[in-house]
Amino acid sequence: MRSSELLQMKIFLIGFMGSGKTHRGRQLSQKLNLPFFDLDEQIVNSEGKSINRIFEEEGEEYFRLKEKEVLNIITESHSSFIMACGGGAPCYFNNIEYMNQSGVTVWLNTPLQTLFKRLAKERDQRPLLKSLTDVQLNTFIIRKFSDRKIYYEQAKVLIEDDEHITLDQIIEKIFHA
Repeated sequence: MRSSELLQMKIFLIGFMGSGKTHRGRQLSQKLNLPFFDLDEQIVNSEGKSINRIFEEEGEEYFRLKEKEVLNIITESHSSFIMACGGGAPCYFNNIEYMNQSGVTVWLNTPLQTLFKRLAKERDQRPLLKSLTDVQLNTFIIRKFSDRKIYYEQAKVLIEDDEHITLDQIIEKIFHA
């Protein structure tokens, strides 16, 4: 990869919550020396309140509009970056088409049982999941994932993300898709 190609590289990481978008995004950012943005963190900074509070006080529609706005601002104001998008970001307001036109979308397709293990451990940090039993959490993951899969499948690059895939393998797939 030539440095001139990296100067115009916009990489959008998409996938279900718990798929490792932020973790992998930070790794890619360091390895490729590109700026990193976590879309949810940018919304929190912009609004001055947590995602949970935004949902409670303003509702999901407001959040999704803010998400689109922040996505557009970052995309239009930077020539290159790695962005970890929230799990629902590709599913609203034609965001997946916008991301595909603006750069490279990468779907981190993590097995459902891996998502369950990760999310069960992180349940306390995720307000939507905090009160769910294991059975409810499993049902939530299956239902939400099946609703969102049609959008995730539109990504330009598919990463079958298991525990053993290396950062170099991910980079190889992104640049040789």
